Amino acid sequence: MSGQTTDHIAAPGRPARTARTVMILCAAGLVAIDLAVKALAEALLSTGETIDLGLMNLRLLYNPGVAFSFGANLPGWVVIAVTGLIITAMAWYSLTTAPAMGRLSRTGATLLLGGAVGNFIDRLDGRGVVDYLHSGWFATFNLADVFVTTGVVLYALGTLRSAPPQHGK
Repeated sequence: MSGQTTDHIAAPGRPARTARTVMILCAAGLVAIDLAVKALAEALLSTGETIDLGLMNLRLLYNPGVAFSFGANLPGWVVIAVTGLIITAMAWYSLTTAPAMGRLSRTGATLLLGGAVGNFIDRLDGRGVVDYLHSGWFATFNLADVFVTTGVVLYALGTLRSAPPQHGK
């Protein structure tokens, strides 16, 4: 095969690296958007006012716990340590399995990682996660929470969609 080039042949592992790189870059973009919106919410709502948007209000709240304020009475370092470990495990699993995931599952995993990391970074200052979307009939939440929830749903749907059919025993 001397004299022939192999430039046209994809390097082994290239699709896997590409899938992981896209997930990391997109998740980082979601983190940046989430943190920017939280900073804007703090700037607009720091005096305690509520902005009425009809079905939804904008109201500033700091959640020292996790979902639905679970763990709010725990020391902050415990919440940070546990969520950090969970996010690390989730990121490792998602990035390791990304090449084998379908597009829907990979999108879900990316949203989930972006939202989880956004809330994790937000809680590092010790005040808790900035929540600002308030409906009056549901817990106050933020854009990262929307990313996490949507991500879980898409990941589950993608996993169910790609599962091999079960045959009778």
